[in-house]
Amino acid sequence: MKLKVTVLSVFTFVGLTAQNIQNNPGSNHGNKFEQLGTILPTPNIYRTASGSPGNGYWQNRADYNISAYLDEDKRNLKGSETITYYNNSPDDLDYIWLQLDENEASSINKANYPTSTTLPKISNDQQLKASVLPEKDNGYGVHLEKVTDESGTPLRYTVNKTMMRIDLPKVLKKGEKLVFKVDWNYNITNRIKMGGRGGYENFPEDGNDLYTITQWYPRMCVYSDFHGWQNHQFTGRGEFALAFGNFKVSMNVPSDHVVGGTGECKNYEQVLSSDQLSRYKKAQSSAEPVEIVTLEEAKKAEKNKSKQRKTWVFEANNVRDFAWTSSRKFIWDGMGVTIPENNNKVMAMSFYGKEAYGLYRKFSTRAVAHTIKTYSEFTIPYPYPVAQSVEAANGMEYPMICFNFGRTEKDGTYSEGTKNGMIGVVIHEVGHNFFPMIINSDERQWTWMDEGLNTFTEYLTEEKWDNKFPSKRGPAWTIVDYMKLPKDQLEPIMSNSENIVQFGPNAYSKPATGLNILRETIMGRELFDKAYKTYAKRWAFKHPEPADFFRTMEDASGEDLDWFWRGWFYGIDPVDIAIDKVTIATPDLDAVPTGKEIKYKVDKALVNDFEDLSKIRNKEDKNITFYVDKDKEAQDFYYRYDRGQEKVDNDKEHSLTQDNTTTLDNKDKEKFKNIQAYQIDFVNKGGLVMPIILEFTFEDGTKLYDKSSAQIWRLNEQKASKTYYFEKKLKSIQLDPMRETADIDTSNNFWSNDGTNSQTSKFQVFKQKHEGGVRGGASGKVNPMQAAGKK
Repeated sequence: MKLKVTVLSVFTFVGLTAQNIQNNPGSNHGNKFEQLGTILPTPNIYRTASGSPGNGYWQNRADYNISAYLDEDKRNLKGSETITYYNNSPDDLDYIWLQLDENEASSINKANYPTSTTLPKISNDQQLKASVLPEKDNGYGVHLEKVTDESGTPLRYTVNKTMMRIDLPKVLKKGEKLVFKVDWNYNITNRIKMGGRGGYENFPEDGNDLYTITQWYPRMCVYSDFHGWQNHQFTGRGEFALAFGNFKVSMNVPSDHVVGGTGECKNYEQVLSSDQLSRYKKAQSSAEPVEIVTLEEAKKAEKNKSKQRKTWVFEANNVRDFAWTSSRKFIWDGMGVTIPENNNKVMAMSFYGKEAYGLYRKFSTRAVAHTIKTYSEFTIPYPYPVAQSVEAANGMEYPMICFNFGRTEKDGTYSEGTKNGMIGVVIHEVGHNFFPMIINSDERQWTWMDEGLNTFTEYLTEEKWDNKFPSKRGPAWTIVDYMKLPKDQLEPIMSNSENIVQFGPNAYSKPATGLNILRETIMGRELFDKAYKTYAKRWAFKHPEPADFFRTMEDASGEDLDWFWRGWFYGIDPVDIAIDKVTIATPDLDAVPTGKEIKYKVDKALVNDFEDLSKIRNKEDKNITFYVDKDKEAQDFYYRYDRGQEKVDNDKEHSLTQDNTTTLDNKDKEKFKNIQAYQIDFVNKGGLVMPIILEFTFEDGTKLYDKSSAQIWRLNEQKASKTYYFEKKLKSIQLDPMRETADIDTSNNFWSNDGTNSQTSKFQVFKQKHEGGVRGGASGKVNPMQAAGKK
């Protein structure tokens, strides 16, 4: 409901006016509204001040041709790859860097970022074994067989933990490309016991493995204008930054395995049975998920365990990575989805074992379809031909494929918590196709640009899936418990991935909540959504940095949000705004001013007595013509007097008659007798500035709402006051009634008109003939209504 407030220019609020205009910036000004210009990187030809890529923007590219062999008996993966690397940078490169993420499982080549440890109260045998100092080599990690140029000549390389540097025999100049080859193998880890992004899971009941092959091949690091080589070690947390390119990958696996991977399979005719191929084609045009590999077929394959082999061939263009999955346990279903914004035909598909059948068959592929359609509305149209969800007891994302949890009980039943958790993780991981797989931020450095933006868009998508969906990240009230923590347990969102203690709240929840507050409370949906889409469009298939996001959101909306980035992303202060005091005032209708003559004594012109350097030089400069306001010269006595155009004796008084006030008649008194004014004093106890949102409840049961932007704190970041005039009596005031600012203490957000927390006073009323009152004269006097800024 829109707040109805009596026109304030009718009243002079004597006794409270001085407090209303007393906003002394002094010592309480904490820099919260200053611009981020000294913090953000300087704009340049690569990245503009508007937040868009500049006319000199560039990025390098890497194409891959990979052959992989999955040895199920030895649980070993062998690979051979040819990489074509394009140097589009303005720099000459004499070495390049590749990522060897599997070395994180090695006892000798891991990144070795230790954390403090304490004695456990209880430990199982696996944890105990892992805690014992390892042997010299535990057998895990990448085993490089050879690294050569295109002709087979060995290249010199150095492995530094999870990174490999290749020294080039000749400089790779701007505009040139490099073709080289790497042969390698590694022993696949049990990711359930050892952790990690990829590996295998064994199912003892049927004796089969489910493989998630991720971060598995030597991958080019990003070389960029803002970082140079992004070769920070992989510790298992900060995920990765990669260049875009085209992939052709062939995977040789047991013949009864079902394979899903990034991109499109190019040889379904060779690897599927005729029935399965027929079902796949049917699924492409079906509005409901169709089982391509059925539950019965999967159960049969689990028992037979073929020793024959097949090769699956996949291709993917303009992606930054490639991941795949393989198992004979898989049921596989799919359906066709059309993205309205670009009319793209997409195959939404899911792969899952019988352990997840009761959930995944019902929800997974539908959630995939819903996610790519909804994200397309809020960001850019989904550009790829495939989107896939794989049940693998964990959550992780790659282009066009992701791995999620969600298994039923043995009898096929499941709880609401398991169902909602499964749907939420599918939406989240499929959503990562947009952040960061397309809008390609650096996860190794800024987790929030990946997880935070994606979690926010996940929240929007969950809401469109089910308006009652129990989202745990996004709504402002859900971040309160984190914001309440002692400050020594908090760090800014703008922290490196490896240094965050409260990882989930900091990198996922707080940025998601901040964006939701921007959308719902600060900017409004229309402005926010346009700016958010602008960011996605500008940086699709490019490498954005935080400044690009901050600047684009302001540039595309016309909103100055530096105060918000400074407080929410760079700071750790919480929101805690309190109603400190309410002063109630009633009109004093008998103390009314009458019309009278006001005299101003003219003693001397208001001019600068000191002839400063600029004035002297300006008078001497013959090229300067001084402006003369002809209208003002003709009308304004003081303008002429200041310039010696009219003579006035120093002791003579010049008078103006103020005839714009009259005595109130009985009709006016009757009109104003029910007016009450309420001055509400607020205290910013938490430190983080936010809009002031109020719900007024009147004695007749009606309610009104009002919101003041966060700019109310600009001149005094600790205290603020708001005055309201109502024609009916106020019963109570509720601050932030919808809990939309993440206020950590709502106990100080309420006031009731019971006389215990308020003061009373009176204000005078006069009837005003001309809005704006008497214009100030030579004495510099200003009408008090103007000074108070009343409208």
